Amino acid sequence: MAFDQNALDSLRIERNNEPRSSGPSPLYKWAVIGVLVLAVAIGLYALLHEKAIEVETATAVQSSSSGGGGGGAAVLNASGYVVARRQATVSSKVTGKVAEVLIEEGMAVKEGQLLARLDDTTMKPVYALAQRQLDATRKNLNEVEVRVAEAERNVRRTEQLRKDKLVSELQLDQAQSEAAALNARLEALRSEVQVAEGTVRVRAQDLDDLMVRSPFDGVVVSKDAQPGEMVSPISAGGGFTRTGIATVVDMDSREIEVDVNEAFINRVKANQKTEAVLDAYPDWVIASHVINIVPTADRQKATVRVRIGFDALEARILPDMGVKVSFLEDRPVEGAQAAAPRPSVRIPSAAVIRDGDTSYVWRVTDGELERVAVRTGGERDGQVEVLSGINPGDVVVAAPIEGLSEGVKVKSKNG
Repeated sequence: MAFDQNALDSLRIERNNEPRSSGPSPLYKWAVIGVLVLAVAIGLYALLHEKAIEVETATAVQSSSSGGGGGGAAVLNASGYVVARRQATVSSKVTGKVAEVLIEEGMAVKEGQLLARLDDTTMKPVYALAQRQLDATRKNLNEVEVRVAEAERNVRRTEQLRKDKLVSELQLDQAQSEAAALNARLEALRSEVQVAEGTVRVRAQDLDDLMVRSPFDGVVVSKDAQPGEMVSPISAGGGFTRTGIATVVDMDSREIEVDVNEAFINRVKANQKTEAVLDAYPDWVIASHVINIVPTADRQKATVRVRIGFDALEARILPDMGVKVSFLEDRPVEGAQAAAPRPSVRIPSAAVIRDGDTSYVWRVTDGELERVAVRTGGERDGQVEVLSGINPGDVVVAAPIEGLSEGVKVKSKNG
C-alpha cells in the first residue's frame, strides 16, 4: 500500500495558528481577589483594634471640705508648723548633781509633780543645823521669859516694901533695872527666834529647790538628763553641765503658726475659716480657724506671722509637725440650702485644661475619652476642687498629652 504523504500532512495540528485568549487566566483573577480580601481584612482589624494611647489617670475623690464647714474656695495657701503655745524646758533652781529622774518621754504629768531630785547630801546637814539653832534659841527664850516673870514679881514686892519704908530707894531701883534688862533680853531672844525660823525656812527652801517639779499639766516630750549628771540653771561647766531636766508641753495649747507673704496678708482676717493638712496625714483635712495676725512683719522674709487654732484637738497632732493651711473665702448663708453640704470632688490640678473662660477634663469611660466641662474651686497641695461636672469615682486623665480627642481609646499607665 502506497504511503500517502498528503493525507498525513492534513492530519497535523498547527500550534502557532491556535487562537489566544484576550483576558487574564482564572488563576490570576483568584489571586487578585485573595489579595484584596486580605487587605480589607487587615484594614478592618486595624480599625476595630485601634492601639490605645497610654495616659496617666486619677480617680476623683469626695472633697473633705464639703462636709458643711461653712467656708468657700481657698483664697490663699501657706505652710507652717504645729507649735505648743505653752511649753517649758524644766531645770533646777540651783547647780547640783542629779540623784534621780522620775519621768520618761511621753509621760503625762500634773502641775507640781516631782520630775527629778538632785543630790541633797550637803543641804540636809545644813538644814538640820539650822533647825537645832532654832531649838536652842527657843529654849533660851523660854528661860528668859521665866526670869522676866520672876523679876516683875520682885519689882512689885519691892515697891510695896518701899511704900512701907522697909527697903531703900536703891533696892527698888535695882529691882526695876534687873526687870528692864531681862525684858530687853527677852525681846532680843524673840528676834533671834524669828531669825532662826527664817534661816530654817531658807534651808528648807534650799532643800525644796533640789526637787524639780512640773510647772503645769502636760506631757514630757524630752528627757534631757540622767542620774549622776550635773545640772545648772545657767550655762556653766562647758559641755559637761546640763541646763535642763526635761521638756514639758501643754498639749491643750497646740496651734499652727504660718508665715504669710505680706503681699497677700489682706486676704487673712481673724476668725476666718481654714483647712489644715498635716504632712504626716495628707488625706486628713482638719477644720481650723484664724486666731489672730501677729502685728509685726519680718523685713528679711517679707512675711507676717498668723496664728491658727484647731477646731478640735486630736492625739495625732504633734508639736513641730509640718502643716499646710488653706484660707477659705467667706460665703453668705442663704436659707436652709446653705446648711447642706456642698458636693464637690478633688482631682489633680494638672487634669484641668483651661480654654479661655471655660475649663474641662478628659474623662475615661469604658476605655474611651470624653470631654467634660467642669467648674472648679480652690486648689491645695496639687489638688483642685471640682464643684460640678464630674462625680466621685470618675476616672480622668491626670496629665493630658497632645493628640487626645473625643472617643479616642486610652489605657492607664498606672493600671
